[in-house]
Formats: sequence, structure tokens, C-alpha cells
Amino acid sequence: MADIGTERKGRAQAVAMRLWNSRWLLAAGFVAVLMVYGFAGMSGYVVLLAGVVLVAAAMLPAGVARQSTENAAAIEASGLQRLSGEYLAAAVADPLIIFDRSAAIVHANAAAFAAFGGIAPGMSLSLKFRAPEMQALLDSILAGNVASDSVDYIEKLPVERAYRVSASSVGHATDLYVLVFKDQSEARRIDRMRADFIANASHELRTPLASVAGFIETLRGPARNDPAAREQFLQIMQNQTSRMARLIDDLLSLSRLEMKPYLKPGTEVDLRQAIDSVIDSLGPLAKENGVVIERDFAEGPLDVPGDRDELFQVFENLLENACKYGQSGGRVVVSITRSDSDPEPGIDVTIRDFGPGIPEEHIPRITERFYRVDVENSRTQKGTGLGLSIVKHILTRHNARLSIRSEVGKGAAFTVHLPAR
Repeated sequence: MADIGTERKGRAQAVAMRLWNSRWLLAAGFVAVLMVYGFAGMSGYVVLLAGVVLVAAAMLPAGVARQSTENAAAIEASGLQRLSGEYLAAAVADPLIIFDRSAAIVHANAAAFAAFGGIAPGMSLSLKFRAPEMQALLDSILAGNVASDSVDYIEKLPVERAYRVSASSVGHATDLYVLVFKDQSEARRIDRMRADFIANASHELRTPLASVAGFIETLRGPARNDPAAREQFLQIMQNQTSRMARLIDDLLSLSRLEMKPYLKPGTEVDLRQAIDSVIDSLGPLAKENGVVIERDFAEGPLDVPGDRDELFQVFENLLENACKYGQSGGRVVVSITRSDSDPEPGIDVTIRDFGPGIPEEHIPRITERFYRVDVENSRTQKGTGLGLSIVKHILTRHNARLSIRSEVGKGAAFTVHLPAR
């Protein structure tokens, strides 16, 4: 009895709520009926009947809405049932293969054909993917040991690609299974770059640290009372600590550049003024190396969009390298020209030395971090191996590019191509 009473109470509350939600509609309806009654002389029975109709109409929308919702859900369900596995597989961007209990391919999407080629319905996956890890994955899924599993797999041909392969059953009692290949090649490449970077940076810091530690030990021992040796060792230690400081500064500079998002520069830079400032700042270094810096600037305004401090760093690194490594040529030429004839008009800045030049096989890798053409000469010249990598990052932020031309025995030319707008 209590349940019946509760049910009735719930129904009454629902009816009351519907009437309350339709109160303004009911009020307007009753006013209209009363006006007609007053002016047209309708009987009281007609007014009562109209009121009943209004109340019934006010209670209809909830039921209609519920029926509409149920109809929409039914339409959606029937639409999903009409979707075939082929359409669903085609919507997946990663390579996807559907197979049966015999490990035979039932369907493969376009990404799978592009990645692996030579696959077709009916082909055995065990014959296509012979790697032990793939065989173990297929065996565990088909044996029913696990509902889903994943392994790392490397495809050797046509190019080496690393995948994270996931396998799982499709639905319940369908005897169908699916393989999804998630490409991990780019992530692994970045991981290798990060590991190489840490190893190279550690090596570059360890060498001067070992040198400083060795000289400290010597100064505390055999050279304790040798003023000449002490002075020499202290000078070497100062040079080594300066080298570590330069390396740390370059590492921080490179880190800041990599963390900055690409932003289109919003200010104008006067290249003539900026490069004049670079030449003036490196005048003592050029004199020390016996190098004369020559200017060859185009006439007229030489303005480009960009960040002055970053572009200053670009030309400072390039000119410093030219003075250090091209000192045997005796001169460095800095030229600025307009490239109006190119598809994208801009301004080219070329820094050319007449030193020993760079062998052709080194040019594609010369902007890599810590890459050196001549390791000993680079360290002698106090290089960190990061200067050109910093240059490349700054130019990328400025939508600019660097080109390198060199001939052994005739020097090298580094040209920065900057867009005019």
C-alpha cells in the first residue's frame, strides 16, 4: 500500500509541475475563453470544456518531448548499426588491420596499405609480420590469454619506422580482432636527440673540469712552491673556466630560443646600423687575429622585420667564426644586397672569409649542436659548437634561412636570407 501511495504522490507531483510550467499559457487561454464567453454569449458548459482542453494541452509537451527523444535515440542506434567496419577503419588515421581467429587479414585501412604495402584480405599476419614480438602478440590475443595487449615493433622496409602495436578483440563472440599501429618514430628521434645532447654537453663540460681539477691537484702538490708553474697553471685554469662559462651561456641561450613560440617580429631592424655595430664590437678580435673586415653595403634603406638583439647575435656569431677560422685569408667581406628578383623579395647578408674553407661533406651537418669540422682547432679558438645551431634557431623564428657555400682552400661564405616584409 505504501508503494502505491508513493507512486500516486509522484504522479501528482509530476502533473502539478507540468501545470506550473504551463501556467502562463493556461492563464492566457482562460482569459481568451472568458473574453469570448463575455462577448459571444457562450454557455458555461462550453467554457468548462475549453478549460479542460487547455489543461490537457498543457500536459502534452512532456510526453511528446519524451517520445521525440526516444525516436531520436532509436534513429541514432539504427544509424550506428548501419556503419560497417570498413567505414570505421577508414576513419582511423593510424594503420589498422582487422583479422580473424586464424590470423588471416579480413580488412586493412588505407593507412595500413600505405605503411606496409603488399597486404590483402586472406593473407596471414604471421607470415607478414615475422618479428618474434609480433608473433607473441598474435598468439596471446588469439589464445584468449588477454583481451588486449601491446608491443613495440620496428618495420625495416621501405624505411625504418618504430610502432607501438596494440591488439584487442572486437566486441563479444565475433571472432574478430584488430591491430592498431601507432607511429613512434618521431618521438624516438627526439629522445635520441635529447640523449645525444645531454651526452655531448656533459662531455664538453667534463673536459675543462678534469683539466681544472688536475691543475688544482698539481698546485697543491709538486707546484706548491713554484711561482712560474703556478702562474702558468692559474692562467690555464682561468681559460678553462671561461670556456665552461661560454658553454653554459650558449646552452641557456639555445634553451630560451627553443622555448619561445614562433612569433612574427613586429619591429623593424636597420641592418646597416646593426651590422656596423657588430663589426665595431668585433674589431679587437679581428685585429688580434690579423684580419681586416671590409664592408660592401647596398645603397638606400636596409630595413627588415625582426628582433634587433637576436639578429645582432646571428651576425656576431657568423662574423666571429669568420675572423677565427678564416684568419689565414687575412680579410673578411661583409656584404648586404637586395634580392628583389627572387620569388620572395628580401635582403641577403653574406659574410665571406678567405681561409681554408669547409669540406663539402661537412656542410649539411655544420649547424647541428656540438658538430665540429675540426675539433681541436675549434677548442683552440674557444668555440662551444653551439654558435651555428643558435643562428639556425633565430633565423627560423624570423622566417629566414641560412645558406653556406665553400670551397676547400678558397674560404667560405655564409649568407642570411631575410624577408623584406
